[in-house]
Amino acid sequence: AVAIKNSRLYEEIRAANKAKSDFISIVTHELRLPMTSIKGYTDLLASGMTGALNEQQTQFVDVIRRNLSRMNTLISDLSDINRIESGRMKFENKRFFLQDVVEDVSNSLQEAIAGRQQTLTVTMPEDLAAVYADPTRIGQVLSNLVSNAHKYTQDGGEIAVVIEPQQTYARVSVIDNGYGISEEDQTKLFTQFFRAESREVRAQQGWGLGLSIVKKMVEAQEGEISFQSQLGEGSTFTFTIPLAKIDAS
Repeated sequence: AVAIKNSRLYEEIRAANKAKSDFISIVTHELRLPMTSIKGYTDLLASGMTGALNEQQTQFVDVIRRNLSRMNTLISDLSDINRIESGRMKFENKRFFLQDVVEDVSNSLQEAIAGRQQTLTVTMPEDLAAVYADPTRIGQVLSNLVSNAHKYTQDGGEIAVVIEPQQTYARVSVIDNGYGISEEDQTKLFTQFFRAESREVRAQQGWGLGLSIVKKMVEAQEGEISFQSQLGEGSTFTFTIPLAKIDAS
C-alpha cells in the first residue's frame, strides 16, 4: 500500500512539474511574438523612417528599448531555467580555449564598465590548457558574473577575472570591491527570484534569476561554484571547468 501511494505521489509530482514546464514554454513563446513586433516598430521610429523625432520622443523610444531589453532578459532566463530543470537544455561540449570566451565577454561589457569609470582586468597564464564544456554556456556564466560585479560595484570600482589552472580543471574567479553581500543574504543567493534588500541592490534592475541559472549551468557541466563576500568590501565568485582530456573530441 505504501509503495502504491508513493508511486501515485511520484506521478502527481511528475505531472505537476511537466505542467509547469509546459506552461512556461507556452508563456515565453507567446511573449516573444509581440515583443519582436514592438522592437521592429521601435527600431523604425528610432531610424527616422516615419519622420524625425524630437528630444522628448527620442527619450520615450529609449525607455521602450530599455524595457524591451529587460523583458527579453526575463524571458531568456525563464526559458533557460525551464530547460535545465526539465532536462531539455542541450550542452554542446567541446574542446576550446577560455581566452577566447574571456575576450568576447570583456569586449561586450567594456563600454558599460567604462561608462561608470570602473576597471576590468584579466589575469591568466598565456599557455592555459584547453577546457571541455559548452563555450556558449560558459560565456553566459562568465558574462552573468562580470555583469553582476559591474552592477553591484560603485563607480570607479575594480573588477578582475582571474583564471588558474589546476590538475584536472580550470578555476575562474570574478572579483570585485563592490557593495558585498550580507551574511543573511548569502544563504539565499542562489535561490530563484531572490534579491537582497539593500538599497544598492534594489537600485539595479533585475529578476533574481541570474545566479540560479549560473549555478545550474556550471553544475550541469561537471563544475562547481562558490563565493566569498563581505558587506561593504566586495565579492569573489569562483567556478570550475574541466580541462580537456587529450583524447576529448
